[in-house]
Amino acid sequence: MSNVAIQSLPTGAGDARRLASQLGVAMQEIASHRFPDGETRVTVGHPGATTIIYASLDQPNDKLIAILFAAEALRRAGATRLVLLAPYLCYMRQDAAFHEGEAISQKAVGRLLAATVDRVITVDAHLHRTTDIRAVFPGIEAESLSAMPAIASALRITGIDPATIVIGPDAESRPWVSDLARQLGLAHAVANKIRRGDRSVEISFAEAASIAGRPVLLVDDIVSSGGTLMACAKALTAAGATTVDAVMTHALFPPEMASAFAHAGIRSIRSTTSVPHPSNAIPLDDLFVDALRNEINDTTLPETTP
Repeated sequence: MSNVAIQSLPTGAGDARRLASQLGVAMQEIASHRFPDGETRVTVGHPGATTIIYASLDQPNDKLIAILFAAEALRRAGATRLVLLAPYLCYMRQDAAFHEGEAISQKAVGRLLAATVDRVITVDAHLHRTTDIRAVFPGIEAESLSAMPAIASALRITGIDPATIVIGPDAESRPWVSDLARQLGLAHAVANKIRRGDRSVEISFAEAASIAGRPVLLVDDIVSSGGTLMACAKALTAAGATTVDAVMTHALFPPEMASAFAHAGIRSIRSTTSVPHPSNAIPLDDLFVDALRNEINDTTLPETTP
């Protein structure tokens, strides 16, 4: 058995194959078959003693079952350590019961995965009241990596106007917006957001005067319905922004929404490769190689003779 291997769900196979090449380890795709009654059969390849399961958890329900089944097969085949690399981590937003009878999905999914794997690695986990991702996964290793270094690197390569102001859509975005602005040496600000519903938000800017006559880079961690992004773009245009470009970690919105974004005044949209999407333009390979280096090194050190 090899020391380290990657096994990937089919939707992330291309990214997983590229990562395996950079790490110098084998990669195999996890096969899944759905029976007519809706049940699933999962088949894995030959595991490594340490096996990295690559699975971005957008559209998560079937994928969670696949991970559960794959982990069972991998451990029975000899894997002693399972690392879940989930560039996008599902069900993190519901971290409290906001209405009587609601399930706290973060707790349920956290406990399920903590009982299944030994380490979880994700990117820009959408945490609100939970300040440390390790609290989501009791008893195992867990980390949420920042995509901002990868985004900053990509923006430096393509070039960015030094007059650009980096804008976040709400107060929660301030940490990553300020981090990205610092790395690029740009000014930044965040919007005041009032949510009226899943697809209705009200946006205003206390720093509207500083936006007029400048290009704007709108930054968010997750874009799903797109309502916040479009409301921000319209408010920024009204405030006098010369151009509005958007960049995000996780693109969950339907690709056909691109025309609606353009109509709202967004010139370009770029996302990281955390979720396979037509807007992908920012690879996270270097981030993952660094995070997994200890897994490779720890399992390839030569044995010492007593």
